[in-house]
Amino acid sequence: MMRVLVLLAGLAVAPAALAQTAYPTKPIRIVVPFTPGGGVDLLARIVGGKLTEAWGQPTVIDHRPGASATLGPALVAKSQPDGYTLVLVTTGFTMTPGLQKVPYDPVRDFTPLTLIAVVPNVLAVHPSLPAKSLKDLVALSRSQPLTYASSGYAAVGHLVMEMLRISVPGLQLAHVPYKGNSQALTGVLTGEVAIAPTALPSAMTHISSGRLRAIAVTTARRAPSAPQVPTLAESGAPGYEYASEFGLLLPARTPADVVAKLHAEISRALKTPDMIEKLNAQGYDIVALGPDEYAASIRANLAKWAKVIRTANIRAE
Repeated sequence: MMRVLVLLAGLAVAPAALAQTAYPTKPIRIVVPFTPGGGVDLLARIVGGKLTEAWGQPTVIDHRPGASATLGPALVAKSQPDGYTLVLVTTGFTMTPGLQKVPYDPVRDFTPLTLIAVVPNVLAVHPSLPAKSLKDLVALSRSQPLTYASSGYAAVGHLVMEMLRISVPGLQLAHVPYKGNSQALTGVLTGEVAIAPTALPSAMTHISSGRLRAIAVTTARRAPSAPQVPTLAESGAPGYEYASEFGLLLPARTPADVVAKLHAEISRALKTPDMIEKLNAQGYDIVALGPDEYAASIRANLAKWAKVIRTANIRAE
């Protein structure tokens, strides 16, 4: 009798084990919390295309914009934790909870998969401004009002610059919010404002032509595409670090073997020459953090941005 029970138990377990081994057996959905056509959409399609090539299953891009990019993560947090629904999030995922109540717990409701890539940002100024370094900006800000542009109140650029202001004693800045990133960049190009934090790829053409002057990059290390530009950390803002981040999350309680298989395939794809060429051409620096490292990064960034928002007294409008 005991041998029969053991045999039956083994038969019951076998299909589940086989199902896990066979993953994936149906289309994979990548939720994008933004409208079609932007950089996040492009990244999702590139990564999704690689998964389809590897596994022969379609990858569906599902756009769920709205509510400060919280609708997409909320949908995924409530999805089946089977590895078939992912969400591609940006830096705002760790900023927004400090500004407003979100319909999920950014730590408990997700299984981090990988930080795919980052985009370096640069602190750029109008060339008429008599400042070539962060030290110059600090001195200049004490003698005349300096303005900086962002894509809106409580937007990424606003928080990034407030973190800089908090990090550098004596730096005095006034915020000028615009209605989007392109308008903010135009504002500094035309001289309406003095300073703007902007994605390095978007600014490189203007820096090369002399229409903008690069003061420093916001990343911990110098950007490979602009090695002559120092970091803010080495320019007088110790410990300062920011980059636009792009990562994939799964619902909490996704099986560990599915997480491992997904991460291994995406990590492999990110190392292929065509993937490197495609992403580098769009200004992405490939990172491919593992699940544990990405989870630690998310927790650290949630704490960092909450402190900046609290210290600067920024409130969601």
